[in-house]
Amino acid sequence: MPSAPHEARLLDAIFQRRTTNGPFKPDPVPRDVQHLLLSAAGAAPSHFNSQPWRFVLIENRQTIEQIAEISGQSMSALIEQGLFFNRYKKYFRFTEAEMEARRDGLHLDHLPGPLRPFTPHVFSDTGLALMKKLGVPGKLGEDNRKLVAGSPLLLAVLLDKEEYRPGELSGFYSVFGMGAAMENIWLAVGPLGLGIQFISTPMELPEQWEKLKTLLHVPPELELMAVYRLGYVPDSDRRPSIDWSSRHRKHLSQYVYREDCTAPEEIAPGEAS
Repeated sequence: MPSAPHEARLLDAIFQRRTTNGPFKPDPVPRDVQHLLLSAAGAAPSHFNSQPWRFVLIENRQTIEQIAEISGQSMSALIEQGLFFNRYKKYFRFTEAEMEARRDGLHLDHLPGPLRPFTPHVFSDTGLALMKKLGVPGKLGEDNRKLVAGSPLLLAVLLDKEEYRPGELSGFYSVFGMGAAMENIWLAVGPLGLGIQFISTPMELPEQWEKLKTLLHVPPELELMAVYRLGYVPDSDRRPSIDWSSRHRKHLSQYVYREDCTAPEEIAPGEAS
Protein backbone atom coordinates (compact mmCIF):
# COMPACT_ATOMS: atom_id res chain seq x y z
CA MET A 1 0.00 0.00 0.00
CA PRO A 2 1.58 3.32 -1.04
CA SER A 3 2.42 5.74 1.76
CA ALA A 4 0.38 8.91 2.12
CA PRO A 5 2.34 12.09 1.27
CA HIS A 6 2.77 13.11 4.91
CA GLU A 7 3.93 9.59 5.82
CA ALA A 8 6.46 9.68 2.97
CA ARG A 9 7.79 13.03 4.20
CA LEU A 10 8.22 11.67 7.72
CA LEU A 11 10.08 8.61 6.46
CA ASP A 12 12.26 10.80 4.25
CA ALA A 13 13.17 12.92 7.28
CA ILE A 14 14.06 9.80 9.26
CA PHE A 15 16.20 8.16 6.60
CA GLN A 16 17.86 11.39 5.48
CA ARG A 17 18.78 12.51 8.99
CA ARG A 18 22.37 13.76 9.11
CA THR A 19 24.93 15.18 11.51
CA THR A 20 26.68 18.26 10.14
CA ASN A 21 30.44 17.99 10.68
CA GLY A 22 31.33 21.05 8.61
CA PRO A 23 30.69 24.80 8.95
CA PHE A 24 27.33 26.55 8.83
CA LYS A 25 26.28 29.66 6.99
CA PRO A 26 26.58 32.82 9.11
CA ASP A 27 22.86 33.54 8.63
CA PRO A 28 20.98 33.75 11.94
CA VAL A 29 18.27 31.21 12.70
CA PRO A 30 15.03 33.23 13.01
CA ARG A 31 13.36 33.15 16.40
CA ASP A 32 10.17 31.61 15.04
CA VAL A 33 12.23 28.73 13.59
CA GLN A 34 13.96 28.28 16.94
CA HIS A 35 10.59 28.12 18.65
CA LEU A 36 9.31 25.64 16.08
CA LEU A 37 12.25 23.32 16.83
CA LEU A 38 11.71 23.56 20.57
CA SER A 39 7.98 22.98 20.15
CA ALA A 40 8.87 19.81 18.25
CA ALA A 41 11.11 18.81 21.15
CA GLY A 42 8.29 19.46 23.59
CA ALA A 43 6.00 17.14 21.64
CA ALA A 44 8.20 14.15 22.56
CA PRO A 45 6.94 11.43 24.92
CA SER A 46 8.04 11.48 28.55
CA HIS A 47 7.33 9.38 31.64
CA PHE A 48 3.93 10.42 33.06
CA ASN A 49 4.19 13.47 30.79
CA SER A 50 6.84 14.82 33.16
CA GLN A 51 8.61 16.78 30.38
CA PRO A 52 11.91 16.91 32.31
CA TRP A 53 13.87 18.71 29.59
CA ARG A 54 14.97 22.35 29.73
CA PHE A 55 16.76 24.25 26.96
CA VAL A 56 18.94 27.34 26.64
CA LEU A 57 19.09 29.10 23.27
CA ILE A 58 22.43 30.86 22.82
CA GLU A 59 23.00 33.55 20.18
CA ASN A 60 25.22 36.00 22.06
CA ARG A 61 28.51 36.14 20.15
CA GLN A 62 30.66 36.52 23.24
CA THR A 63 29.10 33.45 24.86
CA ILE A 64 29.46 31.41 21.67
CA GLU A 65 33.12 32.44 21.39
CA GLN A 66 33.75 31.38 24.99
CA ILE A 67 32.09 28.00 24.44
CA ALA A 68 34.08 27.62 21.22
CA GLU A 69 37.33 28.30 23.09
CA ILE A 70 36.45 25.69 25.74
CA SER A 71 35.52 23.18 23.04
CA GLY A 72 38.73 23.74 21.06
CA GLN A 73 40.91 23.50 24.16
CA SER A 74 39.14 20.27 25.11
CA MET A 75 39.74 18.71 21.70
CA SER A 76 43.44 19.61 21.75
CA ALA A 77 43.86 18.18 25.25
CA LEU A 78 42.02 14.97 24.39
CA ILE A 79 44.25 14.33 21.37
CA GLU A 80 47.46 15.48 23.09
CA GLN A 81 46.90 13.13 26.03
CA GLY A 82 45.77 10.24 23.84
CA LEU A 83 42.42 10.11 25.65
CA PHE A 84 40.20 10.52 22.59
CA PHE A 85 41.55 7.58 20.61
CA ASN A 86 41.98 5.38 23.68
CA ARG A 87 38.35 5.86 24.64
CA TYR A 88 36.85 5.50 21.19
CA LYS A 89 39.27 3.45 19.13
CA LYS A 90 36.82 0.54 18.91
CA TYR A 91 34.56 2.72 16.76
CA PHE A 92 37.12 3.80 14.15
CA ARG A 93 37.38 2.08 10.76
CA PHE A 94 40.10 2.86 8.24
CA THR A 95 38.93 1.06 5.10
CA GLU A 96 35.69 0.77 3.20
CA ALA A 97 35.96 -3.03 3.45
CA GLU A 98 36.12 -2.89 7.23
CA MET A 99 33.19 -0.50 7.31
CA GLU A 100 31.15 -2.74 5.02
CA ALA A 101 31.90 -5.82 7.09
CA ARG A 102 30.92 -4.28 10.44
CA ARG A 103 28.42 -1.63 9.30
CA ASP A 104 28.91 0.44 12.42
CA GLY A 105 31.35 3.00 13.80
CA LEU A 106 33.07 5.77 11.88
CA HIS A 107 35.01 5.51 8.62
CA LEU A 108 38.04 7.80 9.03
CA ASP A 109 38.19 8.59 5.32
CA HIS A 110 39.48 12.18 5.31
CA LEU A 111 43.00 12.74 6.66
CA PRO A 112 45.92 15.10 5.99
CA GLY A 113 48.39 13.55 3.52
CA PRO A 114 51.25 12.99 6.02
CA LEU A 115 48.98 10.95 8.30
CA ARG A 116 47.46 8.59 5.72
CA PRO A 117 50.34 6.06 5.59
CA PHE A 118 50.25 5.76 9.39
CA THR A 119 46.56 5.02 9.92
CA PRO A 120 47.22 1.42 11.10
CA HIS A 121 49.35 2.87 13.92
CA VAL A 122 47.19 5.82 14.87
CA PHE A 123 46.32 4.25 18.25
CA SER A 124 49.92 3.40 19.16
CA ASP A 125 52.46 5.48 21.07
CA THR A 126 54.27 5.96 17.77
CA GLY A 127 51.12 7.26 16.13
CA LEU A 128 50.45 9.67 19.00
CA ALA A 129 54.04 10.93 18.87
CA LEU A 130 53.73 11.50 15.11
CA MET A 131 50.47 13.40 15.52
CA LYS A 132 52.07 15.64 18.14
CA LYS A 133 55.07 16.23 15.86
CA LEU A 134 52.75 17.21 13.00
CA GLY A 135 50.76 19.52 15.28
CA VAL A 136 47.57 17.50 14.91
CA PRO A 137 46.21 18.22 18.45
CA GLY A 138 46.46 21.97 17.93
CA LYS A 139 45.07 21.74 14.39
CA LEU A 140 42.07 19.68 15.49
CA GLY A 141 41.47 21.98 18.42
CA GLU A 142 41.48 25.03 16.17
CA ASP A 143 39.19 23.32 13.64
CA ASN A 144 36.80 22.50 16.49
CA ARG A 145 36.94 26.04 17.86
CA LYS A 146 36.19 27.53 14.43
CA LEU A 147 33.22 25.23 13.85
CA VAL A 148 31.61 26.20 17.14
CA ALA A 149 32.51 29.89 16.86
CA GLY A 150 31.05 30.00 13.34
CA SER A 151 27.70 28.64 14.46
CA PRO A 152 24.87 31.19 14.66
CA LEU A 153 22.99 29.24 17.33
CA LEU A 154 23.94 26.94 20.21
CA LEU A 155 21.46 24.87 22.19
CA ALA A 156 22.13 23.66 25.72
CA VAL A 157 20.00 20.76 26.96
CA LEU A 158 19.35 20.27 30.65
CA LEU A 159 17.25 18.01 32.87
CA ASP A 160 15.24 18.89 35.94
CA LYS A 161 16.85 17.09 38.90
CA GLU A 162 13.44 16.54 40.47
CA GLU A 163 12.94 14.00 37.68
CA TYR A 164 16.55 13.22 36.75
CA ARG A 165 17.81 11.06 39.63
CA PRO A 166 20.67 8.83 38.39
CA GLY A 167 20.56 5.33 39.83
CA GLU A 168 16.77 5.38 40.01
CA LEU A 169 14.26 4.53 37.31
CA SER A 170 13.40 8.23 37.05
CA GLY A 171 16.97 8.83 35.87
CA PHE A 172 16.50 6.41 32.99
CA TYR A 173 13.06 7.75 32.15
CA SER A 174 14.37 11.32 32.05
CA VAL A 175 17.27 10.49 29.74
CA PHE A 176 14.93 8.44 27.54
CA GLY A 177 12.56 11.42 27.23
CA MET A 178 15.42 13.83 26.55
CA GLY A 179 16.65 11.54 23.77
CA ALA A 180 13.19 11.52 22.19
CA ALA A 181 13.00 15.32 22.41
CA MET A 182 16.40 15.74 20.75
CA GLU A 183 15.54 13.24 18.02
CA ASN A 184 12.48 15.35 17.21
CA ILE A 185 14.76 18.36 16.74
CA TRP A 186 17.23 16.28 14.69
CA LEU A 187 14.46 15.18 12.34
CA ALA A 188 13.06 18.69 12.01
CA VAL A 189 16.26 20.53 11.11
CA GLY A 190 16.80 18.81 7.74
CA PRO A 191 13.54 19.85 6.05
CA LEU A 192 14.20 23.40 7.31
CA GLY A 193 17.62 23.54 5.63
CA LEU A 194 19.40 23.43 8.97
CA GLY A 195 22.08 21.18 10.39
CA ILE A 196 22.99 20.12 13.92
CA GLN A 197 26.03 18.67 15.68
CA PHE A 198 26.74 17.58 19.24
CA ILE A 199 29.54 19.59 20.90
CA SER A 200 30.93 16.66 22.82
CA THR A 201 34.56 17.45 23.66
CA PRO A 202 33.99 19.55 26.83
CA MET A 203 32.01 16.66 28.34
CA GLU A 204 35.13 14.48 28.12
CA LEU A 205 36.99 16.65 30.65
CA PRO A 206 35.08 17.39 33.91
CA GLU A 207 36.89 20.66 34.56
CA GLN A 208 35.89 21.96 31.12
CA TRP A 209 32.28 20.91 31.62
CA GLU A 210 32.22 22.85 34.87
CA LYS A 211 33.35 25.94 32.96
CA LEU A 212 30.32 25.59 30.68
CA LYS A 213 27.97 25.17 33.63
CA THR A 214 29.39 28.34 35.20
CA LEU A 215 29.20 30.24 31.91
CA LEU A 216 25.53 29.29 31.45
CA HIS A 217 24.63 29.98 35.11
CA VAL A 218 23.17 26.49 35.53
CA PRO A 219 21.24 26.46 38.83
CA PRO A 220 21.54 23.60 41.38
CA GLU A 221 18.15 22.16 40.45
CA LEU A 222 19.16 21.55 36.81
CA GLU A 223 21.76 19.21 35.27
CA LEU A 224 23.54 20.27 32.09
CA MET A 225 23.40 17.25 29.78
CA ALA A 226 24.58 18.36 26.33
CA VAL A 227 25.33 21.30 24.04
CA TYR A 228 24.62 21.37 20.30
CA ARG A 229 25.46 23.78 17.48
CA LEU A 230 22.90 24.62 14.80
CA GLY A 231 22.79 26.66 11.63
CA TYR A 232 21.90 26.69 7.96
CA VAL A 233 23.86 24.20 5.86
CA PRO A 234 25.91 25.71 3.00
CA ASP A 235 25.56 24.44 -0.55
CA SER A 236 29.17 23.21 -0.67
CA ASP A 237 30.25 20.47 1.73
CA ARG A 238 33.62 21.67 3.04
CA ARG A 239 35.04 19.01 5.33
CA PRO A 240 37.34 19.51 8.34
CA SER A 241 41.00 18.47 7.93
CA ILE A 242 40.32 15.22 9.80
CA ASP A 243 36.83 13.86 9.24
CA TRP A 244 34.81 10.67 8.99
CA SER A 245 31.62 9.28 7.52
CA SER A 246 29.03 7.20 9.32
CA ARG A 247 26.28 6.40 6.83
CA HIS A 248 26.54 2.62 7.13
CA ARG A 249 23.87 0.93 9.22
CA LYS A 250 23.66 -2.66 10.37
CA HIS A 251 21.36 -5.00 8.48
CA LEU A 252 18.14 -5.90 10.29
CA SER A 253 19.43 -9.44 10.67
CA GLN A 254 22.31 -8.05 12.76
CA TYR A 255 20.13 -6.45 15.41
CA VAL A 256 16.58 -7.85 15.16
CA TYR A 257 15.35 -11.20 16.49
CA ARG A 258 12.09 -13.05 15.97
CA GLU A 259 10.14 -14.32 19.01
CA ASP A 260 13.19 -14.60 21.29
CA CYS A 261 16.91 -13.78 21.35
CA THR A 262 17.96 -17.05 19.70
CA ALA A 263 16.58 -16.44 16.20
CA PRO A 264 17.88 -13.52 14.10
CA GLU A 265 15.27 -12.01 11.82
CA GLU A 266 15.41 -13.38 8.27
CA ILE A 267 15.44 -10.89 5.41
CA ALA A 268 13.91 -11.92 2.10
CA PRO A 269 16.17 -11.57 -0.98
CA GLY A 270 15.87 -8.08 -2.41
CA GLU A 271 14.08 -6.74 0.69
CA ALA A 272 15.45 -3.50 2.13
CA SER A 273 17.41 -4.33 5.26
